[in-house]
Amino acid sequence: MSTAVSQTWYMTQRQLMVFVRQPAFAVITLIQPVIWLFLFGSLFKKVVELGGFGTTSYLDYLVPGVVAMSALSSNMWAGMGTLEEIQRGTLNRFLTTPVSRAALMNGNVVNNGLVTALQSVIIVLLGLLGGADYPGGVGGIAILVVASVLLGTIFGALSNALGMLVQQRESIIGINTFLLLPLTFLSSAFMAPSQMPSWMRHTADFNPLNWAMVAGRSAMSEHPDWGDVLSRGGALLGLAVVAVWLSIRTFRSYQRSV
Repeated sequence: MSTAVSQTWYMTQRQLMVFVRQPAFAVITLIQPVIWLFLFGSLFKKVVELGGFGTTSYLDYLVPGVVAMSALSSNMWAGMGTLEEIQRGTLNRFLTTPVSRAALMNGNVVNNGLVTALQSVIIVLLGLLGGADYPGGVGGIAILVVASVLLGTIFGALSNALGMLVQQRESIIGINTFLLLPLTFLSSAFMAPSQMPSWMRHTADFNPLNWAMVAGRSAMSEHPDWGDVLSRGGALLGLAVVAVWLSIRTFRSYQRSV
């Protein structure tokens, strides 16, 4: 176990070096969250007058949604990196070494988790600078960040599995594009559940993106509903474990096909 952990950390460092050497990429990934927070937030700031948002500030409501959406959108493309390593032959060269097969997959997932955590903290700070209030304090923010990392782990691991299965950029782009908008709008990202049509509200109950938003918003509120936090957080954790297991199984199938 200790060997697998150390090898996973080595593979994570390898991925992090790419991120560190391209700081412009980190800045670019924050452009869309800034647009959601300040342009979209300003445009619809009076929507809270409809009621059901649990706050009088739309920015307060929007921040957890933007954090979760950013985690989703950035991790859905993890499979592109896996596909590039397959096409360059890098992954096949690693297969000739004694490195743990789980480490080869999990290094990518852990790297994405660390980047997602950093991105989430920055978005929370941007919201704070914009006037958002977080009654739940540091503890609530920490739960939101953990929820976003678990969400990112789910879709990052599934994206890795998809990359190994289809091995085509066009397929990954098409599937991600197909899923991103439905997952976003069938959630409470922009609108309070009480203001959503009943079929959308019930569909959102099965949406992992919405689980992260509900857990984060509740934890950051003045009076957290710990039942919501634990149930949604537990569901995210369970699904993350299954997604990581599936990606490792898919990798072993890929290994046998080489």
